[in-house]
Amino acid sequence: MARELKRIAVIGPVYPFKGGISHYTGLMVRALSETHEVECISYSMQYPRILFKKEQRDYGNKTFEIKDTRFIINTANPFNWGGAAKQIRNLKPDLVIAQWWHPYFAPCYQGLFSRLKGIPIFLICHNVLPHERFPMDKLLSKGTLKKAAGCIVHSKEDEADLKSMLPSMPYKRNMHPTYNAFRLKGISREEAREQLGLSADDKVLLFFGLVRKYKGLKYLIQAAPACVKALGNVKICIVGDFGGAKEEYMSLIDASGVKDHFMIRDGYVPDNEVEPYFAAADLCICPYISATQSGIVQIAFGFGLPVIATAVGGLPEAVTDASTGYIVQPGDPGALSNAITEFFAGDHAAEFKENIKADEWRFSWENMVMTIEDLYKEVCP
Repeated sequence: MARELKRIAVIGPVYPFKGGISHYTGLMVRALSETHEVECISYSMQYPRILFKKEQRDYGNKTFEIKDTRFIINTANPFNWGGAAKQIRNLKPDLVIAQWWHPYFAPCYQGLFSRLKGIPIFLICHNVLPHERFPMDKLLSKGTLKKAAGCIVHSKEDEADLKSMLPSMPYKRNMHPTYNAFRLKGISREEAREQLGLSADDKVLLFFGLVRKYKGLKYLIQAAPACVKALGNVKICIVGDFGGAKEEYMSLIDASGVKDHFMIRDGYVPDNEVEPYFAAADLCICPYISATQSGIVQIAFGFGLPVIATAVGGLPEAVTDASTGYIVQPGDPGALSNAITEFFAGDHAAEFKENIKADEWRFSWENMVMTIEDLYKEVCP
């Protein structure tokens, strides 16, 4: 008889920590709690200030809060890991699930997991290897991943990376679930545009999230003149934290000749301020030059918003070309502007929204829970 999965400990960032993986952890805990006893384990310290100088927490909105979370893991203090592991063991979980996305966590997780022997551990691989590679990242990642009893990946690229390092590792591939919890007020397109100062007849393109080179924002900026020429009343909303690179992108916008068609919101966007941007948009643009998958696509789909993304990583698995959006080649402003123009010229908004709704099971948290249960049955017969 298969071992029954009743009690689960989930490790990862969660409110008040900021960011997509914090949202993911909170939503996963809620989904698993529908059918299992779940304890949420988070960090007393996630990143040292020397590595991450910006504020890591946001107490402004409790949408993703998980009551009774245990903030017990100091990721940089080896003397903490034994005590944290003891507290987890005392919960007597049948399974530990930890979020994995960067080798920074390798020493902490390896120290923690080595003290949890006898308890199966699953790693949710947001990235098997980091977006921005560095020396020894593969060694650190492999050393951590091999301590898991099983892994769940969200893209074929991550699947290939995992199999290349650990060919015998039990795993499942499941689409990154949708972040539909950002629809806090259910505001209409018209209300959202009024809030943001956008016109009812604007064709609104949204780039959302941290601005990093691998996200290819410059190609959207370079595509803007052709979009404006073909469509006229285009508004390109760039919403996210530029870090130290704002001048570089503003120079590109100034040189585009269509500066007035851009709306910039620089800085971190609190959870309770996300909704208007997605509710107001016609298209979400993800012009990445590299990726495994993207939580931004999942936020967009949570609003029924079509996505134009590039043929990198798991994005073509998430976005169905000419159905829930378009897939174009990375680094090609012409292909990007053509897809944007085709969407509006073909009047595809209602059709694509229906297609997103028809595909929602693939991105559901219920499907994710079933995947975890199926992997547990394989690993713990």
